[in-house]
Amino acid sequence: MQNKWPVVTLGELIEDKKAFLQTGPFGTALKAAEYSKTGVPLISVREVREGFFQVEDKTPRVDQHTIERLPKFVLNKGDIVFGRKGGVERNALVSSAEEGWFLGSDGIFLRLSDVEDAEFISYVLRSPATKAWLLQNCEGTTMPSLNQKILSRLPVFYPPSFEKRKIAQILKQFDKKISLNRQTNQTLENMAQALFKSWFVDFDPVIDNALAAGNSIPEALQKCAEQRRALREAASLDKQAPAPLPEAIRQLFPASFVFDAEMGWIPEGWEVGTFSKVANHVRANIKPENINDDDIYVGLEHIGKKQIFLSDHGAGAEVESNKSGLMENDLLFGKLRPYFHKVCLAPKDGVCSTDILVFRAKTSCYHSFMALTAYTESFVEYANLRSTGTRMPRASAKDLLAYQLVLPPENLAETFEKMIQPMWDKGFSVVFSNDKLAKLRDTLLPKLISGELRLSPEASEAQQQTEAAVA
Repeated sequence: MQNKWPVVTLGELIEDKKAFLQTGPFGTALKAAEYSKTGVPLISVREVREGFFQVEDKTPRVDQHTIERLPKFVLNKGDIVFGRKGGVERNALVSSAEEGWFLGSDGIFLRLSDVEDAEFISYVLRSPATKAWLLQNCEGTTMPSLNQKILSRLPVFYPPSFEKRKIAQILKQFDKKISLNRQTNQTLENMAQALFKSWFVDFDPVIDNALAAGNSIPEALQKCAEQRRALREAASLDKQAPAPLPEAIRQLFPASFVFDAEMGWIPEGWEVGTFSKVANHVRANIKPENINDDDIYVGLEHIGKKQIFLSDHGAGAEVESNKSGLMENDLLFGKLRPYFHKVCLAPKDGVCSTDILVFRAKTSCYHSFMALTAYTESFVEYANLRSTGTRMPRASAKDLLAYQLVLPPENLAETFEKMIQPMWDKGFSVVFSNDKLAKLRDTLLPKLISGELRLSPEASEAQQQTEAAVA
């Protein structure tokens, strides 16, 4: 076995002027009254994930006035941000896309003089050994915390500069491929959501049929009708315009509307019902001894905002308490406010947090309709209005099943399912591909950063594995 790379502490790098640490603004330095809805995100421990940042609608922002008043808390490309309280083992590298964001009070950043050093060090800090060190050396029991003194003692491998660059380049290939895969899934989600909205929220095909038949359009839908008429006229002049719906699908939609006292104008022949018409609430309490190692575990922390494809998940082997059982394609919905926007589909069998409600389609033809209904703002807002409790408001499955909706006929729902299911299949395959990439990266990471596995011009096992994995 080759000798491992030299080890230095962050404190030694700081003494050599190669790095410094900056803690977020304390106390009255930044008041909550200065938070705004516009400006740059304020990064706290909640936004720091495993190597990347996850900004949501509830993430506070600060404006230019605050940035100019407190410039030392502005993040630069190459900064490595730690959570100061709570998730102390998590950290993320600031990319050019996040440059200029603002450090929150419960964050600390490490800034190195060499950005290429920062890329390598960021991988060292994400290694299992470093995570374990941070958890063992942090202060507090109920709420673990870090400070500059603790971080200064943190040991890191520190090979020669050219080795750091090569190692970072290898590991970055994995992260780049994973990121591209996530973008692919985001595109698939957007396509599915757009088609659902067009067919079942805006009723575009019904309006098109009514216009073609010369039928009257209700006054409440006149604005939509004018937009559809303008699109039809533009499409007739543009050879590159999207093709209209195939005739067989178009005929599945009616050409007129009827008025419903509860839901307003709805397509003729469609039914007003509740979410319970298409979904069952699944209650399966699973004890740790009955959880398989290859089961996935999904917690609220693994689900992004209405991110129907998971970008991360845990493993059944890690679970130590009772959880809710789930099956592939089940709909998972965060039941705590403000997590009602946490909506996803399960890519395989497994378990989830008891803070997540599990729904299963009553019939396969309504599976995608069920999932994308829970994706809508109106469903999330309904969950907000019906949630109860003071400290941590919760939505009940009973209330969500009572959500009113307009149901298309089964033959139309089945057609929609056939169009959407390939998107889910593609998205799930990307999730599994990212799982494999992440596991291979995480296997190589500790060996590369320590020097156990060396990169040589003659033969590079790591290079060969990387090229095969990301091809």
